[in-house]
Amino acid sequence: MTFETLLAEPDLYGAKVAAWCGGEILCYQRDDFAHIPDPGLWDLPGGVRETGETLLDCAIRETWEEFGIALPQDAFGDAARFVKFEPHRIEALFLTARLTPPMVAAITFGEEGQQWRMMPVAEFVTRPDAVRELQSCVATWWEGMG
Repeated sequence: MTFETLLAEPDLYGAKVAAWCGGEILCYQRDDFAHIPDPGLWDLPGGVRETGETLLDCAIRETWEEFGIALPQDAFGDAARFVKFEPHRIEALFLTARLTPPMVAAITFGEEGQQWRMMPVAEFVTRPDAVRELQSCVATWWEGMG
């Protein structure tokens, strides 16, 4: 499927973004609450699509809410479907977006999560405490970049 076709998928639950600069991606450690999915794990920006929202708009909004940076549409590159199985099966969109150093410097961490950092891609994909479905997406995308 093409990038545009994936963005138009009506049945996808939401979007996650591998926002990257150099060899690092923007990630955060989720809150450690039992009532949320993946408590305490390292995750990527993104979340659930709101009613009437496009997947790209969802990714842009979630990144703004979580990190205070406005991703322009032309920052986005690759897209792929991914399936998450916990706490229940959902299909969502994995996107990549290139960050500039000034964007990274402008990050203001929001109210969700314990901490954030720009993490080397190789570290994210091998951590035992990261969202495994996203580790797989990031690894596949990063291998294709090489």
